[in-house]
Amino acid sequence: MKLKKLEVSGSEAEALLERVKDNMDQEDYQIIKGLVDTHLLLGQAVSEKKSSISRLLKMIFGAKTEKTRTICKNSKKEKTEKGTTPQGHGKNSANDYVGAKTVNVDHTALQHCGPCPLCQDGRLYRQTVPGVIVRINGAAPLQAIVYELEKLRCNICGKVFTADLPVEAGAKKYDETASAMLAVLRYGSGLPLHRIARLQAALGIPLATSTAWDVLEQSADKIHPVFPELIRHAAQADIVHNDDTNMKVLSLIKENKDKTRKASRTGVFTTGILSIHNGRKIALFFTGRNHAGENMTKVLAARQHGLDPPIQMCDALAQNTSDEFQSILATCLVHGRRNFVNVADNFPDECLHVLEMIGKVYQHEAIVKEQNMTAIQRLQYHQANSEPLMGELHVWMKVQLDEKKVEPNSGLGKAIKYMLNHWQQLTLFLRVEKAPLDNNICERALKMAISHRKNSLFYKTEHGAYIGDMFMSIIHTCALSNVNPFEYLTALQKNSSALFANPSLWLPWNYKENFTGPVY
Repeated sequence: MKLKKLEVSGSEAEALLERVKDNMDQEDYQIIKGLVDTHLLLGQAVSEKKSSISRLLKMIFGAKTEKTRTICKNSKKEKTEKGTTPQGHGKNSANDYVGAKTVNVDHTALQHCGPCPLCQDGRLYRQTVPGVIVRINGAAPLQAIVYELEKLRCNICGKVFTADLPVEAGAKKYDETASAMLAVLRYGSGLPLHRIARLQAALGIPLATSTAWDVLEQSADKIHPVFPELIRHAAQADIVHNDDTNMKVLSLIKENKDKTRKASRTGVFTTGILSIHNGRKIALFFTGRNHAGENMTKVLAARQHGLDPPIQMCDALAQNTSDEFQSILATCLVHGRRNFVNVADNFPDECLHVLEMIGKVYQHEAIVKEQNMTAIQRLQYHQANSEPLMGELHVWMKVQLDEKKVEPNSGLGKAIKYMLNHWQQLTLFLRVEKAPLDNNICERALKMAISHRKNSLFYKTEHGAYIGDMFMSIIHTCALSNVNPFEYLTALQKNSSALFANPSLWLPWNYKENFTGPVY
């Protein structure tokens, strides 16, 4: 006999029990009630298991998308609507090649103010916008020049005279550009040193991994004052984002296995802190046993007295905050939204309603950015347009629980309770100027550390982790400031003495203004 699956909601089950309660004896009623409760419990367990497996698959293989239309494709509303998003062509314009060498090519047959070869009567005048053609070539990340110095030997006295090395050859085997490129590849792109070494060997310019590490360590010694200076500037921020991700440090793992050591904490994390002050963004990374809140405490210890508490954006985990510093706490709206994304397969219509409401709020934020509104204009705009939507959403979620339209312990019920429990922090952008909607900018920054973890798997020592944190902080801050990290790291090394004398003049956004000599 083929069994038929029956979907019964909690309200329908209660109504059924009320109908049969007076028509059977107490023993039979308790059996029926037990069967109904078991059915609901198993249904809830299966639903949560599906959501857990779905989340696990996303963690392993990554989510293809979290767009509302794709997630809620099984909802009644989405089945009646169809639409396509135009695809971009993926090409870069010539203006995007800011790091390319520019070669001016004059016309070989004609010249400015010369006669027109076609009509003979007119004059030719140079156009403001030239014709532009881009040509791209490849090379090994690290280039090498072999200098063969001529040797002359006297046939009488035997003295050998060797040609002098050209000045442009320099005094170092690995110059500042080599170490800067290694840092960008290693900590900016997440390439392990052994992979870089293999690439270099394949291209005929070998580089040992141990040598590459020595070069990076020596360059870190030359530029390290800029790291605490970045921390000092970050501490003065109006808005501070923070989050954690797991990391492996072999020396700390070894400590965990030491039975004679009583460790209060065995976990190892990389904290990402992204501060924003007057539109300027600084990214900081810290790897060790401390959580994000503890690392935030260390950063804000450098905050000037008298400044208002910063807005702190993070998710709702307790480890992201600390009682040792005062902040205006905002909670990530995307984390609240993601709880509905994870259960959308089981509750498509309800989740579509929530996701669409939140989507409209993000449409308003996009308009704010497009029109380049001031902080007060942004606040007023959200209060006028987003506050009614969020108020309506709050009422809808309360009704779902109060009227028992949703099981409180179901995936949807838990998603709703998360939103309601953190409502004040989730909606801070409706009350406080500059308050962000989400923590996406910090999570994007943490992808640098996650890329290292995926490719290199671990740091060997805390010292190596510190060097990695420093380079990642510098490189990502350069990216946020639209500064070429390769040029910046090269300039820092070539002007190490000036950097040590006054680090505040050698930050990514001002080093070119305060330095009059050649960058590299």
